[in-house]
Amino acid sequence: MRPLLLELRVEAALEYINANAANAPYIIFGLLLLAGFNVPVSEDIMLFTSALLAAKNPELLYPLFIAVFAGAYLSDVICYAFMGRFLGEKIFKIKFFKSMAPPEKIAKVTEFYEKYGIITLILGRFIPFGVRNALFLTAGLGKMNALKFCISDFIACTISCLSFFSLYYYFGESVIEYVKKFNLIIFAVAIVGGIIFFIRNRKKKIAANNL
Repeated sequence: MRPLLLELRVEAALEYINANAANAPYIIFGLLLLAGFNVPVSEDIMLFTSALLAAKNPELLYPLFIAVFAGAYLSDVICYAFMGRFLGEKIFKIKFFKSMAPPEKIAKVTEFYEKYGIITLILGRFIPFGVRNALFLTAGLGKMNALKFCISDFIACTISCLSFFSLYYYFGESVIEYVKKFNLIIFAVAIVGGIIFFIRNRKKKIAANNL
C-alpha cells in the first residue's frame, strides 16, 4: 500500500476520532498497534489528539490515556519482537528497511544499548522523524535482551507519554510550537552525540590497529 494512501487513511481516522469521541480509545489503540509494523501512524499526533479529546471529554480521560499509552508501548514491542527479532534479516529484502537499519547502524545502536542502556530508549523516544522505530527495530535485530528491552521501554514510554499527554491536556495547542522546537533540539543533540560517538570509536579502532 502506498505511503500517501496510508496517510490519507490515517487522516480520515483522525477525523472520525474527533467526531466519535466515545470510540476514540479503541481507534487510537488500534492505529498505534499498526505503527509497530511501520505503518506511518504518528505517536505524537495520537498523544495530541487523545489529550485534546480528554480535555473536552473529562469522563474519557483515563480510557484515552490508557489507550494511547498501551498502544504506544505495544507498538514498540511489536517493532522490536516481530519486525526485529522474528523477521530479522528477512526485512532487508524490503528496500525501506534496508536503508532504515543497515548492518553498521545495528552495530552502533547495539553498542549504545550496551553502554547506556535505558538512557538510549528514554532519549530515543523524544527524538522525532522516525528515529523511535529505527531504535526499536535495531534493538530487535541486535538481539537485545527481551526482558531488558521491555522493562527499559516501559519506563521510557511512561515518561514520554505522561510528559506529552499532560502538556497537551493542560495547555492544548498553545504548546505545539514549543514541543516542535524541543524535538528539533533533541534531534540535533542526538546527531551531534552520534557523530562524537562515531569519532571516538574510530579513534579507538585506529589506535588498536597501530598497536
